[in-house]
Amino acid sequence: MLDRPLVVDLDGTLIRTDLFSEALLALALDPRHWRDLPALLVLPRAAAKARAARLVAQSAATLPYTAPVIDYLRAQKSAGRRLILATAADAAQAQAVADHLDLFDEVLASDGVTNLKGPVKAATLVARFGPQGFEYVGDSRADLAVWREAAAAVLVNASASVAASVREVTPVTHVIADQPNAMRGLWSSLRPHQWVKNLLVLVPLLTAHAYGDPLAWRGALMTFCAFCAVASAFYLFNDLADLNADRAHATKRQRALARGALAPGVALTTAGGLFVLGLGIAWAAKVTGLVLLYGAATAAYSLRLKQLPLVDVFWLAGLYTLRLFGGGQAIGHPVSLWLLAFSSFLFLSLALVKRVGELGAGSPGRRGYTPADGPILRTFGCASAFASCIVLAIFVQNETLRTIYASPALLWGMVPLFLFWQCRLWLSTARGYMHDDPIVYAARDWVSWCVGAALIALIVLARSVPLLLG
Repeated sequence: MLDRPLVVDLDGTLIRTDLFSEALLALALDPRHWRDLPALLVLPRAAAKARAARLVAQSAATLPYTAPVIDYLRAQKSAGRRLILATAADAAQAQAVADHLDLFDEVLASDGVTNLKGPVKAATLVARFGPQGFEYVGDSRADLAVWREAAAAVLVNASASVAASVREVTPVTHVIADQPNAMRGLWSSLRPHQWVKNLLVLVPLLTAHAYGDPLAWRGALMTFCAFCAVASAFYLFNDLADLNADRAHATKRQRALARGALAPGVALTTAGGLFVLGLGIAWAAKVTGLVLLYGAATAAYSLRLKQLPLVDVFWLAGLYTLRLFGGGQAIGHPVSLWLLAFSSFLFLSLALVKRVGELGAGSPGRRGYTPADGPILRTFGCASAFASCIVLAIFVQNETLRTIYASPALLWGMVPLFLFWQCRLWLSTARGYMHDDPIVYAARDWVSWCVGAALIALIVLARSVPLLLG
């Protein structure tokens, strides 16, 4: 057996993805390359692969390799066996993988003219090694033509139907089953922990004192669900757009798409379905326009704007604010100018917290910042935090509040509470504790919960304290 070379497929076997599909996706999600797509769609497949490989940089060092396959190949190599990489991927990509792994004695791949797949790969291998002169490691039904000419098969994450078909044409000597849980990967990619940010749609309901209105709650909760669906759609979209950058990132490389636990096609289909679902719920809640605007703004942020310094944080603050507008429109109580002024400074501060936290962790990703920008960004953020509390301080002394609150003076307690909370966020960021979105961080922070409870208590007491005392 060891005298026969072991021929190994690349896409779906040695790595948990398909290089050409990923390259097409990267081009489709990058406006700078949209003009290249029509040509790729009409070129012969081998030529299209070669052109896509030139346009998209896919680092061999960060690809999601199938670890058990690598281990198996190393053992075979140590036993003295020749290893051949034979793939339908472009030759430049295949050679880069071979150079990185330093395992293969020879590389056979598509060359811009011939697409080395299926029967073409089988004929090439027979011409090179003779009938039954090799064993083949593969994963899919497209490899059946090769297995028919092979002396034996090694199956990698093959489906039950493919495995049964392979056993009909050649002996199976080894099976590697290491398929990640796709549903778990999909769920994590939806970022359900980030849905807490969409609770901002409930703020207008509270500030308008409509919390006793069932219809207002219905509209607010439907808006919450719409924003959650659309937000998750764009989290998937963002992961697809950032695929190569995430693989080079210290922590983001563990995301399901980056490590090959979720197929890009599944992610794209799910994103489309969630977006349609979100729009349907938004239509029922009468906030379709705002949700569409949120989707467009999020897409612009993911594709380009998050790479532009300062534009990104102002845009991110705007995405927070759109949630407020959505909640106000759903319950029939538009956001007041006071709430808009306060929230604008508050959300800008939170957006800067997020960016400074990334810089402090040494992981700016595709951002337009350098570590040297940290001090000035912290200055901007702290100034925004204090500005939001100045707006709140001016608001709570507004005479019109006397017609709403029995004891408006109690609302003054909100100012130090908000200021304490924001200062604590900035202190946590300076100490390197801010590893997530600040609102998500706050949702897991017991001090933030205590501050939130105190704020609600102050509002309730301010409305009813004379009644309680009477």
